[in-house]
Amino acid sequence: MQQRQLGRSGLAVPPIAFGGNVFGWTVGEADAFSLLDAMVDAGLTFIDTADVYSRWAPGNRGGESEVIIGKWLARSGKRDKMVIATKVGMEMGPGAQGLSPAYIARAAEDSLARLQTDYIDLYQSHVDDPDTPLTDTLAAYGKLRDAGKIRAIGASNFSAARLSEALILSERNGLPRYETIQPEYNLYSRAPYEAELQALAVAQGLGAIGYYSLASGFLSGKYRTPMDANKSARGKGIVDKYLNARGERILAALDEVAQAAGATPAQVALAWTMAQPGVAAPIASATSLAQLDDLVRACHLQLPDASMAKLDEASAWR
Repeated sequence: MQQRQLGRSGLAVPPIAFGGNVFGWTVGEADAFSLLDAMVDAGLTFIDTADVYSRWAPGNRGGESEVIIGKWLARSGKRDKMVIATKVGMEMGPGAQGLSPAYIARAAEDSLARLQTDYIDLYQSHVDDPDTPLTDTLAAYGKLRDAGKIRAIGASNFSAARLSEALILSERNGLPRYETIQPEYNLYSRAPYEAELQALAVAQGLGAIGYYSLASGFLSGKYRTPMDANKSARGKGIVDKYLNARGERILAALDEVAQAAGATPAQVALAWTMAQPGVAAPIASATSLAQLDDLVRACHLQLPDASMAKLDEASAWR
């Protein structure tokens, strides 16, 4: 499996990050263990999760994904083979959110305990906190890094302006530097990354690890008619958002390129994203071994220039 650098952190990862948001939500503990075992065997050793996953599910409180990953790490003994990314900042309860130094210190200890590990490879600000000075947040990460509890930091859902400001302050004050940016990014939703963040990521040597890489499953070809909204609990929202003239053009291009490449539309969509400037590893999830096979095969798929151009044209947004 090829490896890519996460910014200037020194961390090397495979070209796809497994999205751990499904653990404790649509994937239970036993199935999660099977997926994790198969992932590592295939060389997918980069997992992205967050403390808040999956607080939205009925009966959950948050932390469920980290707990499952932690149990698997303890059982498998494969911590040294993994790159674990988690996040802090989203609401975990009354008064438990944001990026203040006190909350970061507390949340990091909670995540370390749930993950059953001594360190987090990539600790990410899940969302910007305008009420906390950037230097305070970065200094809090510095203390965790100096204590050996985190190795590198990243930003998620930051604007280009705020990320640029943070990078300037890091250099000026000798503070930890955001090495990654996590925006929404896929063949359909190109603007959130390409409008401003991409140029900044390339110029500053950051690694982009975009989420919703398959547009909630739309780019797999699962949702092609209004009737397909019945295929999942979130199907109506997916159909309403993506199934329009532009979405249909993208699916048609994916079908054509996939047929020529002997691949699936999902593999092609991921391969396109992996080939974009500044992208380190798009995040994609699987809830079955068959879906995991799609992710693994995508890592080895290189599309010819003509296919890339076809997908670019079908998904043009500017």
